[in-house]
This record gives sequence, C-alpha cells and structure tokens, in this order.
Amino acid sequence: MANKENELTCSDDVRGIHYNDNCGLPVNSAEASKMAGASSKYSDFTEPNGDRFKIEGRAIVPGVKTQDWVSTARILVEGEEYVGFLRTDGSFAVNDVPSGSYVVEVVTPTFRFEPVRVDITSKGKMRARLVNYIKTSEVIRQPYPLQIRASGAHSYFMKRETWGWTDFLMNPMVMMMVLPLLIIVLLPKVVNTNDPEMRKEMEQSMNMLNPNPELPDVSELMTKLFSGSKGSSKAGSSSKGTRPAAKRR
Repeated sequence: MANKENELTCSDDVRGIHYNDNCGLPVNSAEASKMAGASSKYSDFTEPNGDRFKIEGRAIVPGVKTQDWVSTARILVEGEEYVGFLRTDGSFAVNDVPSGSYVVEVVTPTFRFEPVRVDITSKGKMRARLVNYIKTSEVIRQPYPLQIRASGAHSYFMKRETWGWTDFLMNPMVMMMVLPLLIIVLLPKVVNTNDPEMRKEMEQSMNMLNPNPELPDVSELMTKLFSGSKGSSKAGSSSKGTRPAAKRR
C-alpha cells in the first residue's frame, strides 16, 4: 500500500504540483521555475565562456619504474582547483581548464618535483616556465607538453650525526679548559721574558685586566712565574758547578 501511495503522489502533476527527485516535499510550478533559473545562473557562472583547454605532460623519475610510484601521485593545478591523475606510463591530462596562468605540481609522498607555471592564452597557446619564488622576474622556459622530472626523494628523517674528534675538540667546555693551559705553557716559551720592556708591557696589560684591588695582582703572578723559571734554571746551573767537599779523615 505504501508503494502505491508513493506512486500516486509522485504522479500527481495534474494539479500543478511538482515533486523533487526523492518524491518528498511538494514544490509548485513557480518554485520549480525559480530553481531552474537558479541552476541555469550557476552553470553560467561556472562557465563564463565556452573556451576550455587541456594541460598535458609527463612526470619522469629517473632510474625508477613508473608503476612503483604512479599510483600515489596526483597533479594539482593552482593548488587543488583542478586535480588530475597519472596514467601507467607517467603521462597526465587535466581537462576543462580556462585560459589563465596556473601552477602545475606533481605531488607524491615518495619523490619531489619542481612546480611549473603554465600560461594559457585565450586562443589556446601554451607557454611553460619554471616557478622561481625568489627571482620572480627570471623566466626559464620549459617544453610543452610538460616534461617534469623528479629532483630527488623526500627525506622525512634526519641523519644521525656520527661522533668525531673535531666535535670533541670544538666543545666549549673543552676549549675553556685547554686554551688557558696552552697559554700558560706556551707563552713563556714564545715571549722573550728577559726583555724588561716586554715584561713591563705585559704587567701593565695585566693590571688593566685586574681593576679590583681585592683580587691578587696578575702582574705579580706573571713576575713570579717568569722569575721562578729563571731561578730554577740558575739553581740548577749553580748546583752543577759546585763540587761536594771531600771528607777529612
């Protein structure tokens, strides 16, 4: 009985009442004409002119079979305004594209492709060039139909750094410990400490670096350091020159 009632209501167009596709709410003839007019306006808005063109090309990954990656690849024209898919041989075609300038990208999770800008004139002439976001005025022409080659594979993980001696030596803590020791050991050998003028200059420079009187004087420490090395050398030479006294019987 319910099916018969639905058939009767769906066929009840004699009284000027129209029903929608699922035979639900009734719509009169005036509203139906308004809906038809709105749909025609929408179709006119989506297609301002009848000139539609096709963007063609081929995506190539050197050294890799097309069947291994083509199933996960897509063609994006101006973001996701137009979307296309690749054939088994790597070729693609995006239909129903109006005249204008579009950025064509090959998107795949495995490989990286450089985007290409395609300019379509109102007469259907195509011009392709590489997209350069840094130098926008630079034009590098590309052949058409497009031949988009992969520039490399995506790397989602950072390579773990290996340990080396340079990393150990360039460590700030090691440099803070080693450099002062090298200065203390090598400076007396490099600088001529016998020259009194050089010693005075070093003492003055050290006093400039030590403005706090409560701290020990750096110049005195340097003098003791240099004089200590001399005193030890003189003591060693004097001990070598003296002979032990002979024991008397």
